[in-house]
Amino acid sequence: MSDIRIDKNIYRSAPNDGKRLEKEMRAYELLESLNIEYERVDHDPAGSVEDCRGVEKLLGVEICKNLFLCNSQKNRFYLLMMPGEKVFKTKDLSKQIGSARLSFAGPEFMEAFLDITPGSVSVLGLANDKEKRVRLLIDGDILKNEYIGCHPCINTSSLKIKTSDLTDKLLPYIEHLPTIVNL
Repeated sequence: MSDIRIDKNIYRSAPNDGKRLEKEMRAYELLESLNIEYERVDHDPAGSVEDCRGVEKLLGVEICKNLFLCNSQKNRFYLLMMPGEKVFKTKDLSKQIGSARLSFAGPEFMEAFLDITPGSVSVLGLANDKEKRVRLLIDGDILKNEYIGCHPCINTSSLKIKTSDLTDKLLPYIEHLPTIVNL
């Protein structure tokens, strides 16, 4: 288990310390504009699912594994949300979505399309994908949970959001309806 420091306070609103990046604040503004309630904890940088174990315990939610992928031609991009404990098998996913072999997309695409950096990949980054270049893929097991856990476009905070708010409010608003996959 990772030894990241976690603020043990659970917040239900955006931070107002004046020290946050604009992209993080935009994520909170979007959630609040859609009347999506969330719980937030702040912590040291957490760039992996393993880093988030203490956060998961505090929030009572599993933090999603989020992978930013592309095809071999680097002209199709995907954000995959899956349970943290599942193993990603490129072959299985490629077959389900009818794509050539998938690999991890470079940070330059992540930043250009989603305004996020490695270790901070989040479904909330899709709000920055104005040209709709990224296709959202969600493992069906994610949708079985009442809540999802994700970062607000930066990996020094984590959020707990109702899964129904994600599917019924956020995704329709940002026009990124998911393709459900089974990994």
